[in-house]
Amino acid sequence: MAKTIAAPIPTSHLPPLSPLAKGVALGLSAALIWGGYLAMARAGVSAGLTPADIAFLRYIPAGLILLPVFLRAGAANAAGVGWARTAILALLVGPPFILVGVAGYKFAPLAHGAALQPAALTLGATFLAMAMAGERLKLRQSLGLLAMLGGIAAIAGPDLFASDAATLPGDALFVLAGLMWATFGMLAKRWGLAPLQATAALSVLSATIYAPIYLAIYGIDRLASFPVSLLAAQILVQGVLSGAVAVVAFTQTVRLIGPAKAGLFPALVPAVAVLVGVPITGEVPGIWQTAGIVLATVGLLYSVLAKK
Repeated sequence: MAKTIAAPIPTSHLPPLSPLAKGVALGLSAALIWGGYLAMARAGVSAGLTPADIAFLRYIPAGLILLPVFLRAGAANAAGVGWARTAILALLVGPPFILVGVAGYKFAPLAHGAALQPAALTLGATFLAMAMAGERLKLRQSLGLLAMLGGIAAIAGPDLFASDAATLPGDALFVLAGLMWATFGMLAKRWGLAPLQATAALSVLSATIYAPIYLAIYGIDRLASFPVSLLAAQILVQGVLSGAVAVVAFTQTVRLIGPAKAGLFPALVPAVAVLVGVPITGEVPGIWQTAGIVLATVGLLYSVLAKK
């Protein structure tokens, strides 16, 4: 009986992703993680965690995870970043960022933080790119930006406009936190930093400085009093995803598509926070929030993919 020889199966190779496609994918990943961070931060604060606790749960795990990368890249020059630059980055997106951003909830409601922080980041990144890097917004990018800001306002709803003197300190802290991240993105682009090494350097420095300060003030008994499940969830979202993965993803997004377009992705954070918050908080988005999610998403894609 003749032996049948199977014909070779032709293989096809997918074309490599363009820098724009890679940047969009990484930017969306960072936005998804940041939305989860907001939802988990709210859950943590509601459970009794303070901004200082959340900063500890974010940067100590991130520093430990990225320590091998830091050592392999060279501790003498802070993984190639340089100690002076690492200190600046740590001040911008290290523990001070969490202390500033989360502290805002002591004065203003969640809607203010979920809207103002990413809006400040998006606008800050746009204007910094124009002022420092000479980038110019195209018409479609401008229209997309307006759509995203309108979406953010719709997501936040009436609470965003219900400001009074008591909420102003919180609003100012949210805006400051957003501008800190926008400045980080611009410096990462200007200095040509490698995303993984830069994240490792600022995370290790943040953990090295912040851990002794936190433990000296609060000790470990405070955190030990919380349920293990709560702490584990915070460590995963704050330390692993938000503290390490999202920073690397955003820094690489800046390198691939520039700070102006990269700065647009945080406009999706309120939408993600609302959607992620459904299973965590049980809050289902209403009509305005749903419309805002759609508007912000369409505005982002319209602006990022704009060529004219």
